[in-house]
Amino acid sequence: MIKAIRHLGRSLAIVLPVVLVLSGTLAVANVPWVGAPADAPVLTAAAERAALSPQAALQEQLVTTLRREDPTAALTGLQEAVTRDPSLAPHCQDIARALGEAAVEKYGSAERAQSHARPVCDTAYASGVARAN
Repeated sequence: MIKAIRHLGRSLAIVLPVVLVLSGTLAVANVPWVGAPADAPVLTAAAERAALSPQAALQEQLVTTLRREDPTAALTGLQEAVTRDPSLAPHCQDIARALGEAAVEKYGSAERAQSHARPVCDTAYASGVARAN
């Protein structure tokens, strides 16, 4: 009798973990872990940037340059971009104005922001500085 109980205990000790692992694996496999359907589009930062218009992407890039470096580098980048791609010329004043506003935001002073003014897109940078002030 004791021998039969030991044999049954050993059998359960081998079979029970296998059954628990399999049932746990099957339970986890059936849970919908993702809330959105698998065919829903997922936008990465690169795809989001690609969705921007060329002038909006340039403006974003130049404002980042202004914040990391200074307005002179951003205005030089704007001038080079318009020279490379003349289709950006109609947007040059808007971008320069945004750079002027970002410069005032960075320095907290219109005078300091205006000291970086360059003759890019006429006086649009200066008007952006004045507007932000």
